[in-house]
Amino acid sequence: MQTILVTGGAGFIGSNFVRHALARTAARIIVVDKLSYAGHLANLADIPRQARFRFVQADIADRAAMASLVRDSQPQAIVHFAAETHVDRSIDGPWPFIETNLVGTFCLLEAARLYWMELAAEPQARFRFVHISTDEVYGSLGPTGLFSETSPYAPNSPYAASKAGADHLVRAYHATYGLPTLMTNCSNNYGPYQFPEKLIPLMVLNAVEGRPLPIYGDGGNIRDWLYVEDHCAGLLRVLQDGRPGERYNIGGGNEHTNLELVDRLCGCMEAVFPAADNPSLRRRGIPSYAALKTFVPDRPGHDRRYAIDATKLRTELGWRPGYDFERGLRHTVEWYLSHREWCTTVLADTDQGQRLGLGPVGQTRAGKVPRRHG
Repeated sequence: MQTILVTGGAGFIGSNFVRHALARTAARIIVVDKLSYAGHLANLADIPRQARFRFVQADIADRAAMASLVRDSQPQAIVHFAAETHVDRSIDGPWPFIETNLVGTFCLLEAARLYWMELAAEPQARFRFVHISTDEVYGSLGPTGLFSETSPYAPNSPYAASKAGADHLVRAYHATYGLPTLMTNCSNNYGPYQFPEKLIPLMVLNAVEGRPLPIYGDGGNIRDWLYVEDHCAGLLRVLQDGRPGERYNIGGGNEHTNLELVDRLCGCMEAVFPAADNPSLRRRGIPSYAALKTFVPDRPGHDRRYAIDATKLRTELGWRPGYDFERGLRHTVEWYLSHREWCTTVLADTDQGQRLGLGPVGQTRAGKVPRRHG
C-alpha cells in the first residue's frame, strides 16, 4: 500500500485533499499538522478512523521531528501544504510565516532528502515531493495577461515572500540533489472548511449575523477563484503523473473583482436564505444583504490582480475543473450555512472582530473597522 505523508492536512486545502485522496486512491494517508489557529481537528472529524488514515501532531519546523516522522512512516510521497497563509496576519506579524513557510519547508526537504538517498533504486525513482504554493509569489498583474509557470517572482507581502523563498528551496533541492520535487502554484481557493477569516466564509457569516461586509479599498482588486475540490483533483493528477522538477499552475479561470464577488455572494445568500427571513436583518430594519456592504481602508501592498494560466496542467496532465463558479459558490454558501457549529468551534480561540493587516500605524489611524478578510 502506498503511503502519502500530507503536511498541513488539518487545514483548509489539506483536509480537502485528504478526503479526495482517500476516496480516489488506495493509499495510506498520514497527516502531520501543528494545529495552529487555522489547522483544526474539526476539519478531519468526518473522516472515519481507519487503517488507511493516521494523524500526527508536530511542527514541520522541528527538524528532528520531521526526520523521525519521514524515516518511520517511509512514505512514497510527501504532499506539502503546511503553511501560514493569511496576508493580513503576515503584515502584522511576519515571523511565524518565515518560521513555518521557509524554515519548515527546509526542514521537510532535508528530512525527505536524507530518507530518499537511502532508498533502493526502484523506490527512489518512484518517490515524489509535491510542494503547494500560491500565485501571490508572482506579484501583481496589470489589466491584461496571465501568470504562467515562467512568470518572474515579485512577492509584495511577507506571506508571498516566505512562499517564494520556499519555492526556491524546493527548486534548488531538485537541481542540486536530484530530489524528485514537483511544485504547484494555485489561484484563490474557496469551498468547505476554509477558515472564516477569509473573504467568502467571512462574508457569508457576517451576512447571516447582519454584520458589515468589509470591502478593502475600492473593491477593484481582482482574483481568480478555484473551487477547492478542483484544486485537489489537479494536485492528485500532478502527484500521479507530473514530471519531477516541473511546476504546474492551477487556476479556476474565474476572475472577479472583490466587489463583484461580494455582489454575487449577496445574490446567492438571497436565494438560499432570503434577507426577509433573516431575523438578524429584520431586527435592524436592513432590507437586503447588499445593504451591509462597507468599504474599509485597504491593506498595504495589496496586489491589484491575479490570474492563472493553467494550460500546462490541462494539456500535459488532462486536468479540467469540474465546478463552474456559480455551482461552486452556491455549494460553498450552503455548506457554511449548514455548518455553523463547525464555524463556532474553529473560531473559539481566535481574535475575530479585530482588523488585521494595517500595521500598528494604520490601525491607529483607521480606528476600529469591520472584520478582516483574505
